[in-house]
Amino acid sequence: QDFGLSWSNSSGLVYASAGNLGLIRRGGSMDVNRSDEGRSVQHHGSASRRVLVVGGGIAGFSMLRALDQRGIAAGLVERHHGPPDAGLGLNLPGNAVRALRELGVGDALKERGMPILRREYRNARGRLLFAVDEAGFWGPDASSLCAFRGDIVELLRSGLAASAVRWETTVTGVSESGRHVDVALRDADPETYDFVIAADGVHSGVRTSMFGPGGQRAALLSATGWRFVTANPGVDCWTVWSGSAGTFLLIPVDAERVYGWASATKGGAAGADPQWLWSTFADYPEPVSTALSSLRAEPSSLYYSRVEEVRLDSWHRGRVVLIGDAAHATAPIWAQGAALAAEDALVLAELLAAREDWTTVGREFEARRRPRVEHVQKMTDQHIALIDDLQNRLPATVAIAL
Repeated sequence: QDFGLSWSNSSGLVYASAGNLGLIRRGGSMDVNRSDEGRSVQHHGSASRRVLVVGGGIAGFSMLRALDQRGIAAGLVERHHGPPDAGLGLNLPGNAVRALRELGVGDALKERGMPILRREYRNARGRLLFAVDEAGFWGPDASSLCAFRGDIVELLRSGLAASAVRWETTVTGVSESGRHVDVALRDADPETYDFVIAADGVHSGVRTSMFGPGGQRAALLSATGWRFVTANPGVDCWTVWSGSAGTFLLIPVDAERVYGWASATKGGAAGADPQWLWSTFADYPEPVSTALSSLRAEPSSLYYSRVEEVRLDSWHRGRVVLIGDAAHATAPIWAQGAALAAEDALVLAELLAAREDWTTVGREFEARRRPRVEHVQKMTDQHIALIDDLQNRLPATVAIAL
């Protein structure tokens, strides 16, 4: 499978192209014309073996769905009491849309999500610096979307057996025992599986259990940031305003609302008090000022959090594999978190379906996925370093203008 990214420098922007995300080879070439409903794949007796997926987010349900498409018996555990409500938005670039289509939710996603046809990059005074034609970049079959995170999880859960999912179930330890994996659970008897997949996010308990502490770091982009959903103040595309003190992003998530992100510009931490937002962006132009007014009037959607990355030398240990943010969380410069997680799920499920012996699947998975992920991480680091270098070297008045 070619799950590699190609990159181009359009208007000075390093950007991920659509690539070829087909999963089935026909006559030596990739088939990208698969049915939106996905496809059942014959496998090697996998129904008699048990797989556990840990984590009930986009990575976890992408994994459970990909296994279900291939007839592989699997269950999922999640420590929270149930699926997330609509919550915050999520920007889905074209390769995320393609991967989710492979998982059979493409048509429904188009109905739930808002098409993103254009990106605009503006300075703190509102001047347009450059724009990207999203529709032209990704092509007609994989137009970028913005959707609510809870809606995406709901679509991935649709059609799966309710009995395959256990809420309020916390994994406290994982260890290999011969050709099996022993899983310790809080307030429950231990269980044994043939394969365990950790999709439990940046603060993965499975990762800590198997690999020890470490691997996490504050993102170079910004140590912390604010996310929110508010009334659309008049934007019709992905739009970011950036100045010397802060960056403010708005993306239409439906006909009436926008998903937003705000952070410090030079890698520092955004203040934990909402006052940081009001003061940092006080002089930013419309429609930023209108969005801030809406947030002041109705601040309940404001969500402040750390921005963290995960960098590991290995994503597998025998029959335990990390996917998504648990393996390789990356600063959201290219919005690749959900995309890489869904792609991870598709590749890992394909390998489990194709192999009689699962002993080497983790190593094969990592060999196929690491070059793509490391490329995204490298481009993320280079982009952040470029911004930092420009702001440090240019006179303040020029940096602010940029």
